[in-house]
Amino acid sequence: MNLNRSVTYGMIAMGYIAKQTDGRSVPSEEIADKFDIPNEFLVKILSQLARAGLLQSKRGLHGGFSLAIPAKEISLLEIVEVVDGSMKIIHGMAEQTNKQKFAVKMEEICYEAAERAIAVLKKAKLSDLVK
Repeated sequence: MNLNRSVTYGMIAMGYIAKQTDGRSVPSEEIADKFDIPNEFLVKILSQLARAGLLQSKRGLHGGFSLAIPAKEISLLEIVEVVDGSMKIIHGMAEQTNKQKFAVKMEEICYEAAERAIAVLKKAKLSDLVK
């Protein structure tokens, strides 16, 4: 499975924010500096996560981002889907080969692998990863 840069940055940021137990809002610049992420790019990702209700943002001197819901309610799958869109399982190998038996079997295996990946990401809660 290949996670794009946006998803990777989103996961890193969510993990870092979840680790903050002092209740403060974390400025995007802090995350960007700590993990060498372009801040402008990170702000767009964090804004997506905020619009989806996973983060809340606070403006001003002590502004930044904090979790909008408990970390135990946030799965890695949610982060992936907010940042990159729904993990659809579309292959098309069978149709492209006029349903050749080998292609049908390949597609079935790919579908099963994707389903397992989705299940693993759905089960993985942010709270379990930041202990």
